[in-house]
Amino acid sequence: MIRNKEILITGGCGFIGSHLAEMLVDAGNKVTCFDRYNIENNWGWLEESKFKDQIDVVLGDIRDYDSVFNAMEGKEMVFHLAALIGIPYSYVSPLAYIRTNVEGTYNVLESARKLNTEDLLITSTSETYGSAQYVPIDENHPLVGQSPYSASKIAADQLAISYFKSFGLNIKIVRPFNTYGPRQSLRAVIPTIISQILSNKKTIELGNLAPTRDLTFVEDTCRGFITISENASFKGEVTNIGMNEEISIGELAELIANISGKNIKITSKKLRIRPDESEVNRLVCDNTKIIQNSDWKAKYKIKEGLEKTYLWFEKSGNLRAYKSDKYNV
Repeated sequence: MIRNKEILITGGCGFIGSHLAEMLVDAGNKVTCFDRYNIENNWGWLEESKFKDQIDVVLGDIRDYDSVFNAMEGKEMVFHLAALIGIPYSYVSPLAYIRTNVEGTYNVLESARKLNTEDLLITSTSETYGSAQYVPIDENHPLVGQSPYSASKIAADQLAISYFKSFGLNIKIVRPFNTYGPRQSLRAVIPTIISQILSNKKTIELGNLAPTRDLTFVEDTCRGFITISENASFKGEVTNIGMNEEISIGELAELIANISGKNIKITSKKLRIRPDESEVNRLVCDNTKIIQNSDWKAKYKIKEGLEKTYLWFEKSGNLRAYKSDKYNV
């Protein structure tokens, strides 16, 4: 475990970033989170964190080189998580994804080059693989941009690799498959299902029920981030984080319904379905690389992780942060 380091997390007030920040602070590091500027000076999920007083937060814009450079100055390690991640909105505004995910990553890379940052971890996504051409999907699987979101992440990954090859920057790219857990937004299917159930809806509205996903609990994903960042053997390379297990969206909804103990009907709504050629039909992670080259091992099987997630949403007050009756791309 990383200890006694000056660390910056871009996107540190978000879902995965806030969990990662807490884990790193708990291990004895000095953590700064860089997140999007807002006039309320709101720190997102860190507002309720028990580590709030031990975390510094800098608000700016990942698209602005100067604010990124200033936030990174003096930091030994940087975890770059800031990104636009909702796939449906990438159909509406592809340029926003280019500016945030590609140009934002450039700002981090160029700042790291000029500041001689010791370690830099770039967050990718399993969406860069597109629908599986073979399973399980290892790091050599072809990259296919089936949405503007995934295309922007492919571009960011390739830019990072170019900085490793061209400038010798100490870069590691982490490619998590679908992460879930407390604090996740309604852009993801699990919070969508849980929030509708807890709002006493008898009919749960989802998109395509057939695609399969490989789901990793957020604590396991964060430990994977840390494991990869501190392991020199992953330098200049992409490393998957996942479970090597798959479940369809329909099966997932049924499993969550069983955990809730409620009888529900599951429907597929056209509004929530991706265009045919853009839908990623199957994602299954080959996690051989991280397992064979580190001590990382997932602690949570899917049922246990879903139970913890459901209990968090069920806890008094947490559901108020969500609008389960609205579908927002």
